[in-house]
Amino acid sequence: MRLTRNKLAQKLIDYLYHRITLADLVDWAEMSMMESDFDEKEYETIREIVGRLGLADVKAFGLTWEDIQNILRQLGYRVNLQITEIPAVGQ
Repeated sequence: MRLTRNKLAQKLIDYLYHRITLADLVDWAEMSMMESDFDEKEYETIREIVGRLGLADVKAFGLTWEDIQNILRQLGYRVNLQITEIPAVGQ
């Protein structure tokens, strides 16, 4: 499988939208390091990010909101956050 910056960004987006868990993201990253063919134009960036995601379940490395924003920025994406109030139950 050829791994592009768009496919990598989509995995992070899936994680942010809770479509996959952190464990799923880490597993995917570990498998990608072993089996994927990284896009040659973005090889270094993609390899560095996938390697970083493969360690996200280790407490010393983790994965913060700022990390995700920075990674997505490296991939050419910008995060726009929208927060809405949840109505109280029974109102």
